[in-house]
Amino acid sequence: MGSNLLVNYGEAVAMLLFVIGFANLLLQKNLIKKIIGLNVMDSAVYLFLAEKGYISGRTVPIVVNGVQDMEAYINPIPSGLVLTGIVVSVSVSALMLSLTIRLYKRYHTLDLDEISARLKREGL
Repeated sequence: MGSNLLVNYGEAVAMLLFVIGFANLLLQKNLIKKIIGLNVMDSAVYLFLAEKGYISGRTVPIVVNGVQDMEAYINPIPSGLVLTGIVVSVSVSALMLSLTIRLYKRYHTLDLDEISARLKREGL
């Protein structure tokens, strides 16, 4: 098991980052910290996809010097998924931050428990 961990250290780091982000998402009460935890989780998934899509000794799938053999190139699909995921996560982060600003303007706090208590008092 130890030798597999050394060979797959990128995947292990990705899993560790995901666990750190997930714990941050569950344990923090501040909304900004929760957003940061979600972004750490996103980054862990992108790192994992990049690690799984890379094949040692191969290059990016751009035909150079007439080499058209598929065995010379890595699979471009994980890279495309990572790029698409980054665009989506930036959009989701922007939306979450804008909603957090609106919540702060209304309740003057970012503590999720306090916002929830105020919502219960207001009857919503």
